[in-house]
Amino acid sequence: MSKIFVDACFRKETPYTPVWMMRQAGRYLPEYMEVRAKAGNFLNLCHNPEFAAEVTIQPLDIVGVDAAILFSDILVVPNEMGMKLDFLKGEGPVFDKPIKTEEDLDALIGGEEAANKLTYVYETIKILKQRLPQDKALIGFTGAPWTLATYMIEGQGTKTYNLCKKMMYSNPEFLHKILRRVTDVVKFYMEKQIEAGVDVVQIFDSWAAAIEPSKYDEFSWKYMVEIAEYLKEKYPHIPIIMFPKGIASFIERGLVYGNFDVFGVDWGTPMALAKEKLGEKYVLQGNMEPCRLYSKEATTMCVEAIQNIMGGSGHIFNLGHGILPDVPVENAIHFVKECQRVSKKA
Repeated sequence: MSKIFVDACFRKETPYTPVWMMRQAGRYLPEYMEVRAKAGNFLNLCHNPEFAAEVTIQPLDIVGVDAAILFSDILVVPNEMGMKLDFLKGEGPVFDKPIKTEEDLDALIGGEEAANKLTYVYETIKILKQRLPQDKALIGFTGAPWTLATYMIEGQGTKTYNLCKKMMYSNPEFLHKILRRVTDVVKFYMEKQIEAGVDVVQIFDSWAAAIEPSKYDEFSWKYMVEIAEYLKEKYPHIPIIMFPKGIASFIERGLVYGNFDVFGVDWGTPMALAKEKLGEKYVLQGNMEPCRLYSKEATTMCVEAIQNIMGGSGHIFNLGHGILPDVPVENAIHFVKECQRVSKKA
C-alpha cells in the first residue's frame, strides 16, 4: 500500500499534503504522560521498546497525523558511545564527563560498535512495523553531528555554546575529530534504523543557529550531507529530511547543497524564501510557528498562508520546530485537520 508521506517526500501526486509534527509524541498528550509514569523516567521510556512503540503510535490515533516519528532521544548516541547521561528535573540532559581532551575522546566507543549498542531503538522499530497501519510512514531520526557534539563538549544544554565555540576558534582540529567520530557512529546508526524498518529518516540540527553562517558548512552542514549521501547511495528508496534550525541567512545566500529529498524549514525562515532558493531541488517541510497552536484562529491563518505559498506541490506540512508541552490536544487536532482540508485535491 502506498504511503502518502513517502510519496510526498519524492514529489509524487498525493490526495492532500501530508502533515506531522516534531515532538508529536510528548508531554502535551495525557496518554503519553501515563506511559512515561509507568516507565519511571524519560530514559527508561527510551530504553523500553514496548513503551516507546506505544507512545510513537499515540499521535496517529489521537491527532491524526500522516506519519509516526520513532520515540527516542538524540542523546542516546553519545550515551552508548560511553558518556553517562542523566535527565535532571529542571536541568534537562547532563553528561557526567564532558569531552575536554583527546584522551576523553579516545576513551569513547566509535563506529559500528557504538551503533550496535542501540538495540532497544531497533527493537522499537521492529515492533512499530508490525503495529503501524500500512498507509502510515515511520520516520527514524538522529541529531546532526554538530548538535550532538555541543552536548558532548558542554556537558548539558547551553544558551551560549561558549565551550564548543571556543574550541571551534582556538582548536578547530580537535572539534573536527569529535565531529568525525560522531559522524561515523551516526552513519551506522541510521543504516541500522533503515534495516530495522523505518521508511524515512530525518537529521535534526537543533543548534545550527549557534554557528555563524560563514562557518556553518565547515562545522555542520558538510557532515550532515556526508551522512545523507552515504545513506542515499545504499538506500535510494528511503527519503532523507534535513532540518537545520535557524539558518535563514545560509539559505538566502544559496549555500544549501547535497543529495537528500526534503528540507525542513524552521519557523524563523520565510517559506517564500525557502521556496525561491530551494523549492525546485527539494521538497519543503514546515513551517508554522509552534506557538500558533495556542490559537485555532492563528493556526488556520498560518496554514492557509503556507498553502498559498506552496500551492500544494513539493510540500509537507509541519511546525517550524517542536510542539510545546502545554498546547491543548484539540488545537493539535485542529492543525492537522486544517492542513488536510486546505490541501485536499478534488
